Amino acid sequence: MRTKNSNFNNVGIRSTGSYLPAKILSNEDVVANLPTSPEWIVETLGIRERHIAEPEEYTSDLAACAGLAAIASAGLEPNDIDLIIVATATPDRKAPSAACIAQAKMGIHNGCAAFDVGAVCSGFLYGVTIAGQFIQNGTYDHVLVIGADTFSKITDWTHRNCVFFGDGAGAVVLERNDRRNGLFSSIVMANGEGMNHFTVQPGAACFTMNGKMVYQTATTILPECIGQILSINRLGLEDVSLIVPHQASAHVLQRTAEILNVPFSKLQTNLESCANTAGASIPLVLDQVNRRGLVHEGDLLLFAAVGAGWTWGACLYRW
Repeated sequence: MRTKNSNFNNVGIRSTGSYLPAKILSNEDVVANLPTSPEWIVETLGIRERHIAEPEEYTSDLAACAGLAAIASAGLEPNDIDLIIVATATPDRKAPSAACIAQAKMGIHNGCAAFDVGAVCSGFLYGVTIAGQFIQNGTYDHVLVIGADTFSKITDWTHRNCVFFGDGAGAVVLERNDRRNGLFSSIVMANGEGMNHFTVQPGAACFTMNGKMVYQTATTILPECIGQILSINRLGLEDVSLIVPHQASAHVLQRTAEILNVPFSKLQTNLESCANTAGASIPLVLDQVNRRGLVHEGDLLLFAAVGAGWTWGACLYRW
């Protein structure tokens, strides 16, 4: 399968930010009347609880909070942002984009471009890749890329699949800098033949999922795309400081670690407290490990995701 590699030698992450709704649902809260148990959820999915948006709290609200946190961490003002990209599968409305609504909620009135990216759980990597091109070619100086999802709003809470997801948002401010080997490699791909294995059908209110196919695809594609991006750049897993993957499930990530022959601890996770936050998961985990001081200058970070579609991708970034 053809793989195209994008290089952005002069693109850096200036800051990170994130936001989680205040409401928390434990496994016990969720499975009271379902044919599963809290213990199975922990053992198989690695999830103990998840954050859930309030009825009047939307994806754009989460995106705006995460975006403002990243902007503040960058030492910038909201109107310093030149472009807003929101990666989401759960926009507030069919129109306008969640990015436009979040732009207004962040108080950004400079007329900067704003749009959504729809690649589900791979969306943040797609967004970063698009942003990198704009920065590298000199079009924009500061791009805000946000991953935000409220899957609770398209979840059938009477079905056992409801245990997988939580709501959240994560963001980065990307900028042009003169340091070589910042965001220096990215690959994104898709195969639409997987369209029906995780989907929201036309007119439907909730997602449906073929769990077996999702697991099989994720545990095949995730290690493959990690291997591809390392091979393209003539690197090995021993060169990577941290792997920040999409938070599909503990079962998927454990199997991925086994295939790659790396310690599971090398894969950063927040499944236990956040569940699968879809397009938000990579930037959310990144902000959490950044704030805990686990990322150091010179560290090589590898981001990887697989999502519905199928979509997938990986990025390498030198901190």
